[in-house]
Amino acid sequence: MEKRQDIVLGLLFAGLGIAAAWKATDYNGASGNYPMSLGLILALLGGAVTVKAIRSGRNEARALISAPTQMFIAAVLSTIYVALVVPLGFYTASFLLMLALPVALGFRQGIYALIVALVFMILIYLVFSLLLEKPLPREALLSIFAPGA
Repeated sequence: MEKRQDIVLGLLFAGLGIAAAWKATDYNGASGNYPMSLGLILALLGGAVTVKAIRSGRNEARALISAPTQMFIAAVLSTIYVALVVPLGFYTASFLLMLALPVALGFRQGIYALIVALVFMILIYLVFSLLLEKPLPREALLSIFAPGA
């Protein structure tokens, strides 16, 4: 990518982040804090990309994707993940993605992938269920094994 493409991309992400943060102000109570924070972080990172590109003296072309096979694998697994969220539930589908993605991309230390997946799921639970008090829908597997619970 050339310098001007980095500038445009950074501005797009900054604009998207600002729009998300602005939209989050419409949410009631504390439920808007998390999306607003994410929007502001996206805006700041987009701004950082823009500033870095402007300050950079380099303007040569470079490959858009340095590892197209890995990008394709990540896109396919992400699509499968989105399709599995409704039938399996958010936690189950996310846990499976956190296990499958590193392995599919060549990471061969399964115990570390398992630890990261578990920590990620605990953090998601803490943020949504405890901090924001917005629990995610009941898991489909729990509904099968413990109906009415």
